[in-house]
Amino acid sequence: MSTLEKIAYYQGRRDEVPNQLLAKELVGTKDKEGIKEIAKNLHNGNKNMRGDCLKVLYEIRYLEPALIAGYVDEFLELLSAKDNRLVWGAMIGLASIASLRPGEIWASIDDVIRITESGTIITKVWGIRTLARVAAADPIYRYKIFPSLIHQIQTCIPRDMPTHAESIFCAVDRENKAELLDVMESRCSEFTTAQSVRYKKVLKHFERI
Repeated sequence: MSTLEKIAYYQGRRDEVPNQLLAKELVGTKDKEGIKEIAKNLHNGNKNMRGDCLKVLYEIRYLEPALIAGYVDEFLELLSAKDNRLVWGAMIGLASIASLRPGEIWASIDDVIRITESGTIITKVWGIRTLARVAAADPIYRYKIFPSLIHQIQTCIPRDMPTHAESIFCAVDRENKAELLDVMESRCSEFTTAQSVRYKKVLKHFERI
């Protein structure tokens, strides 16, 4: 049985268990050829097969993201897909390897920013993490990316702001900290009591910078 034949589609399954088990197997055996076969089918003509293969790859990122770090271009290409599942799945993949391959993502950073700003909630959450991790890698990257991150804090719904702030934390330095805190503070009046408590917990992390 080939690696591809182990995905959920070929097992006649609609759940994700076969894909999760395959990811564990590929990581456990360090099967780079098997991972390559899965990555190759990210552009398979069958929508369900594409989705399963993407699921296998981003399950691998939980276990050993370095094994999928070589597929930056494949993830970037999927950002232009019409299927939202492929788009947010690709963004999850990018977020998991952004710290390992920031320069390669930087080459398409305008596309990543655009998709993050216009994407679904899941795409946006993981897009912000991708952008922040790339920004953290280089001051030049940070200068370009940080305004977009600030924009996300300014425009997100109140309940999402602490989550996004946590994601951005890795890209915050002494030069941009004040700007971010000012924007965060300006939105405090929008929080519920519970949201305000969480915001204060997030704020403590920034005090260490």
